[in-house]
Amino acid sequence: MDVIYPRCAGLDVHAETIVACALWEEDGPIQKDIQTFSTFSKGLGDLLEWLEEHGVTHVAMESTGVYWKPVFAFLEGYVDLTLANPQRIKNVPGRKTDVSDAEWIAKLLRHGLVEKSFVPPADIRELRDFTRLRKKWVGQLSSEKNRIQKVLESSNVKLGSVLSDLFGVSGKDILARLLEKGCVDKDELDQCLRGRLKKKKQAVYDSLLGTLTEHELRLLRLLWKHVEELERFIEEVDQHIDRLLEPYREEVELLMTMPGVKKQTAAVIIAEMGTDMSVFETPERGASWTGLSPGSHESAGKRKSTRTTKGNPHLRSALCEAAWSA
Repeated sequence: MDVIYPRCAGLDVHAETIVACALWEEDGPIQKDIQTFSTFSKGLGDLLEWLEEHGVTHVAMESTGVYWKPVFAFLEGYVDLTLANPQRIKNVPGRKTDVSDAEWIAKLLRHGLVEKSFVPPADIRELRDFTRLRKKWVGQLSSEKNRIQKVLESSNVKLGSVLSDLFGVSGKDILARLLEKGCVDKDELDQCLRGRLKKKKQAVYDSLLGTLTEHELRLLRLLWKHVEELERFIEEVDQHIDRLLEPYREEVELLMTMPGVKKQTAAVIIAEMGTDMSVFETPERGASWTGLSPGSHESAGKRKSTRTTKGNPHLRSALCEAAWSA
């Protein structure tokens, strides 16, 4: 096979160590050097120095867990990096059991048999961390709100049956007073209700005539405190996401012209796919990478499974929510 990269290296990254194999040619047979480095910052510095000593220009590693991330960030900008899908390396036939993982990766890279995984630029990766954190906290917030409603229902406080949004402005005021004193009288209710809810004053008051024990009040107060904390954290994350999106204001506005795509969805699309669509070569490859392209398994003229691939679950869920919204 043709040699694509004459001076290359493969890295087998673990939690505490990195096994590196460098391959090169100098007027004769292939030269090989295998070294083990620590994953501490000093070890990464030693690894970079070792790669420079051997004149390595291209490096490949597997995307195992999160261990590859600090190594990739450290070497980025010094050598041409290839992040490989372990499944695809495994599928390349060869004597994998006879050589170390690092040497096998280096040999595949040398002949151009390792396909690069998509790794967005550093600023997009930072945005991705915050959009994923926001999604996690929004999920936790929904769980805590459902738990509050469940406790209220178990104590026969039917506020959720009267208010369309238990955690709207009026609902939050009522809950705050209820958790503070354990009950809400009619005079206090007047101060809490807003807009058309004032016409439902009697129904709201009747829904509050449940029996909250001291145990349930304590439980609700803890849940309420957590809800307020999560809302404060999500607001802070939203502000930081807005700052990170400043350089991509034009792209955000363009994405928001699509039906169902709001600002948060646009942020997720940019965070997961970046703004350079040339990395996907064709729209079909982009759809396949997202996990929204139907399968085309056909054998002997018979169409079999058309299931979509797993793709990118974060982007896929955001696009599906946008589609339902539209």
